[in-house]
Amino acid sequence: PKTDIVFLKVHKSASSTVMNILFRFGEMHNLTFAFPQGGGFQLYYPRHFLAKFVQGFSPLSPRRFNILCHHMRFLQPEVQKVVPSSAVYFSILRNPVQLMESSFVYYKGASAFSRVRSLEEFLSQPWRYYDPASGDRHYARNLMTFDFGFNPDGDVSPERVQLMLKAIEASFDFLLISEYFDESMVLLKEMLCWDLDSVVSFPLNSRDSSTKSPLPDSVVEKLKAWNRLDWEIYAHFNRTFWERLDRHIGRERLRREVRALRQRQAELARACLQGTGSVGPKDIKDSSLRPLQHGGARILGYNLKQGLPRELERTCRRLVTPELQYSSLLYKKQFPPPPP
Repeated sequence: PKTDIVFLKVHKSASSTVMNILFRFGEMHNLTFAFPQGGGFQLYYPRHFLAKFVQGFSPLSPRRFNILCHHMRFLQPEVQKVVPSSAVYFSILRNPVQLMESSFVYYKGASAFSRVRSLEEFLSQPWRYYDPASGDRHYARNLMTFDFGFNPDGDVSPERVQLMLKAIEASFDFLLISEYFDESMVLLKEMLCWDLDSVVSFPLNSRDSSTKSPLPDSVVEKLKAWNRLDWEIYAHFNRTFWERLDRHIGRERLRREVRALRQRQAELARACLQGTGSVGPKDIKDSSLRPLQHGGARILGYNLKQGLPRELERTCRRLVTPELQYSSLLYKKQFPPPPP
């Protein structure tokens, strides 16, 4: 199994669920994580990543970490200073239309969104509300492009788009697609030589459907045009994703593996969870399992069954522990506070 990993955690793309998979694998195999200085949750995002943002990094004694997976704005020469040269690089993408709809609800306080009531209103005159000079502009335009380290207001000529796609291909071994999450997990398992249980997950940091609304076609077209760079990234890597699956796995085995993954997930849900699945924030009984609530979204979580056997309880708890709590827990394990 591959143990040196760089995961670019792209915003609002099921990346918290992937991060939970990496946290569990790292914890189980005693791997080290490249944590933000002081145990924060982002590597000084939205600044471009620098090696010095990582706790325990020193240019004098270059210590390498196994897994880098916290939010960052990608900059490969700096990333290479903190992970082994053998590291596997991957990320996950989401359809920019849904991504922006999610971003609008989640980052409602962002300067570009704060003065509008709806996404339609924003898209009717985006330049009225969007300021390319504001520090949080990236939440409102080409968010994936920004996370990959490029300019979200950049030139959309075919030549520039090709350069950007080539640069991403040169840096990353493969990209997953959140709309095909189970297929993505089968590919991840294959590329990292992991077993099935390592890629099983429950959806984390997802919002309840009451804040989601379908978008009219006219708005969808405007969204694509406004997020043209993101659309180009998504369209290209959605295609290569399926080509890679065909090359490495084949459709027949893919169907079998997806079925096995879903069965295992359903089995764990029956063993671990009260009720049928995720619940609203007010209904989460154990406060240590309550995810951070942000913007206008209602972020769902889980209730575990009571009285589970110890080993199973541990497995179940890890599957549903929200990102911030899990990150803090692993940070304290890796950098134990000095005894009082």
